[in-house]
Amino acid sequence: MALSPTFHTILTTSLSAPSPKLPPSISSPQCFPFLTKPLHPNAFNLSTSSSAPDQKWRVNVSFFPAFLNKGKDAKVLKQDLLDCIAPLDRGADATPEDRQRVDQLASKLEAVNPTKQPLKSDLLNGKWELIYTTSKSILQTQRPKFLRSSTNYQAINVDTLRAQNMESWPFFNQVTADLTPLNARKVAVKFDYFKIGGLIPIKAPGRARGELEITYLDEELRISRGDLGNLFILKMIDPSYRVPV
Repeated sequence: MALSPTFHTILTTSLSAPSPKLPPSISSPQCFPFLTKPLHPNAFNLSTSSSAPDQKWRVNVSFFPAFLNKGKDAKVLKQDLLDCIAPLDRGADATPEDRQRVDQLASKLEAVNPTKQPLKSDLLNGKWELIYTTSKSILQTQRPKFLRSSTNYQAINVDTLRAQNMESWPFFNQVTADLTPLNARKVAVKFDYFKIGGLIPIKAPGRARGELEITYLDEELRISRGDLGNLFILKMIDPSYRVPV
């Protein structure tokens, strides 16, 4: 779903008309990203020269290990993805080649997603830290590094269908949102209030909306894709966190 003055993009807002004038650090809702082994070739080669018992043995050794290794393969893919994004400063230092590689690894992990209906899973609840995104509005690479949010968080509670995006130093801005399930893994997001510096509430414009699809979810990692085509990868940091109602 998303995070940041910078932030509303994890959500991926689809905005068009000009929005109400907001302070410079959140000039538009887009400042707040959102919530947004093949078998061996010979495995089936049951030639006439092989005996029936030999054929049966060959089929067994082809299938059984693949079944056992499925979970292991997902762990390897996840570690490969984490290793790939580790030096990229959440995506700010990524080259086009880096972004392509990350997307390929994310797609492979999405293909083995263990949580088919994430919006019905308690694994989604809690506070997540954004560790990689392609969203320019979140990364704010046009700014000097000391004016970019150092860390972005997103919290989700599926029981109340609420979400919250938070950024750390130097702005500490926040935004909260209502979620409307579109299916078992996709939500429509409607922001309701921005908080400047985490203190001063400003009602969000009606156009501050977006959609977010959760494409991978386990107890440690979440991958989401927004309606503007951005990729968001987050790690769980506090499963007990509750979003303000």
